[in-house]
Amino acid sequence: MTEALPVSLADIRAAASRIAGAVVHTPCLRSETLSRIAKADIWVKFENLQFTASFKERGALNTLLQLSPEERQRGVIAMSAGNHAQGVAYHAGRLGIPATIVMPSFTPNNKVKHTRDHGARVVLIGDTLAEAAAEARRLAETEKLVFVHPYDDPRIIAGQGTIALEMIDDVPQLDTLVVPVGGGGMIAGCAVAARGLRPDIKVIGVESAGYSAMRQLLAGDSVTVGGDTIAEGIAVRDIGQMPLAIARALVDRVLAVDEVAIERAIALFLEVEKTVAEGAGAAGLAALLAHPQHFAGRKVGLILCGGNIDTRLLASVLLRGLVRDGRIVRLRLMIGDLPGQLARVAGLIGGAGGNIVEVQHQRLFGSVVAKSTDLDVTVETRDRSHARELVQALEAAGFKVRVLEGEDG
Repeated sequence: MTEALPVSLADIRAAASRIAGAVVHTPCLRSETLSRIAKADIWVKFENLQFTASFKERGALNTLLQLSPEERQRGVIAMSAGNHAQGVAYHAGRLGIPATIVMPSFTPNNKVKHTRDHGARVVLIGDTLAEAAAEARRLAETEKLVFVHPYDDPRIIAGQGTIALEMIDDVPQLDTLVVPVGGGGMIAGCAVAARGLRPDIKVIGVESAGYSAMRQLLAGDSVTVGGDTIAEGIAVRDIGQMPLAIARALVDRVLAVDEVAIERAIALFLEVEKTVAEGAGAAGLAALLAHPQHFAGRKVGLILCGGNIDTRLLASVLLRGLVRDGRIVRLRLMIGDLPGQLARVAGLIGGAGGNIVEVQHQRLFGSVVAKSTDLDVTVETRDRSHARELVQALEAAGFKVRVLEGEDG
């Protein structure tokens, strides 16, 4: 099946031997809770446990180890929004190879800092990956550096394929792999490895809805991408030619997931597995939540491909999740502008088991009666049902209550 493709199972086996000991053989563990939620047998490959918290080390190291002595001396250059940058920078530094990394200006600060901490020279330029790539190519030409492509290179693809090699070795009963898709290097390598070992296994890709380039290409549609996404690691416009050829031959389907599903998946990984996933890393779980019909009853391997998420963004995702689940609610009550009213409301909420997070009087805006005021109360609850109980308790005491869904009420 794979003879005519740019990467073979033998290439991936060779990559596994080459990088052994320098890259973590990460655990692939069954999740009882996720299995119950998905009504399937769910196994998670924790690539966020790599030193740089991403699978990208695999392809980067496999490529660097195949450079000639002359190429090592000249140094390497890479273009990346973060994880490929860290993988190249870390292993180049470890091997004594000078590294330059070109990153688009929107790259999260934590990824820029970590890349610099590994000893690489970082150049921030461009508003898109394409602009950063053009600058990287220019620098490679003018400074005679070896360009290490993030996904359209057989050495990169073979390195990423070692993920699936480990998964099937550790959990041979898997019948479905779910792989996040950016430029396509990981799903291409994993498809070659998985289908080479198990020809009947299903390989399903996942893209963010705003950047579903591979799905569009496989369907024969013109590519239209763009917009903000929490999954910046897979926000890629251009699929590599080699990954695309492999995907056409070996990938069963590519699914798209929206931002809400990705945010839910990030929160679920933290709550259930006590592990941090970045947006791209959570895309596979997001697909299970958004498209359960493709996975029910199957033995599914999810690749949690990275955990590099800005802490402020993670905090925002978690709080937004609590709001969506009804575990933080904002209530607006009309109360008399009299002493003791706030204490009465607080007592009712506390008596019903709610925890007040924030209180704000709206004396000048909102109420049409000068002797009344609107009181906005943000409350922690157990769930939506508990929130309804709080509202009922307040209404039973004579207060008019409205649950605010938006910022302006």
